[in-house]
Amino acid sequence: MSAFGGYEVYAEFYGLKELPFALTPDPRFIYFTPSHTEVMANLHYGIESGKGLIVVTGEVGTGKTTILRWMMQRLDRTVLVAYIFNPRLSVTEFYQHAASLLDVQKWETKPELLVALGQALESRHSRGLRTVLIIDEAQGLSPSVLEEIRLLSNFESNTAKQLQIVLTGQPELRDVLNNPDLRQLKQRVALRCVIKPLPNVEETDRYITSRLLVSGAVRTDLFSPEAVDYIYRCTEGIPRNINNLCDNALLAGYASGELTISRSIIEEVAESFDMLPRPDRGLQAGEEKELAARIFSAAGRAELWAAGNGNGDPTN
Repeated sequence: MSAFGGYEVYAEFYGLKELPFALTPDPRFIYFTPSHTEVMANLHYGIESGKGLIVVTGEVGTGKTTILRWMMQRLDRTVLVAYIFNPRLSVTEFYQHAASLLDVQKWETKPELLVALGQALESRHSRGLRTVLIIDEAQGLSPSVLEEIRLLSNFESNTAKQLQIVLTGQPELRDVLNNPDLRQLKQRVALRCVIKPLPNVEETDRYITSRLLVSGAVRTDLFSPEAVDYIYRCTEGIPRNINNLCDNALLAGYASGELTISRSIIEEVAESFDMLPRPDRGLQAGEEKELAARIFSAAGRAELWAAGNGNGDPTN
């Protein structure tokens, strides 16, 4: 049986209409944590109010691309969006790509492009229309392209920016923007927000349940409480890692005929994917690592210490 066929069969085995834990950023499966809600509120406010430059950062796999696609699907048709997901572009390639997405035509040189773009943005802005440039994985942009983005942020009226720019990327994007050579760009950032991992086991359980329901699950208790707890500890609440672990756990559970995924199955899959938790990984907020039990009294420890230092008399 092919791997793909195995996945199809496990969906049927667990009463699912589709695979619940695919790694693709499908907006249908978006799960709004307080962090995601805050980011979406910032994006809505920034774009609607014409704030200009918005920066969204988050660890790998926390759902940045998913939340962008969810937002783009729900923007009004009057909003023109240019979405660039490949940051490895030269300045020329960047302008060619952006011009194509923003429907700017009849230009040959950079000055001609900027004039045509300025006219198009001013025309749209005067009619109350928003234009948005979204760049994903922005930590990979070269300093020269970031400087051009700064120049694009200069398109503005007396009261608002005519081009809304959203930069999303991994935490390294903050380091990029802290480059002294890019301080002028950093000063133009109007809003900053961070997408955080799921904060605890309870949120991880709700996340898993949400994806199962979208997939048409009849049962939402496919994972035992102990399994969910271990999933959180292995993944540190990062959605992409949760998806990978759960997806392969369901396949392993199907192969062994288990209707409920136990912690032992999660352990087996986590070991295969080098995702076993560190001793201190995945602890709940306020939860401390268990200290080693004391097996000697204070007097006994003092005597042992003295003996270790070659002093037979613990009182000296």
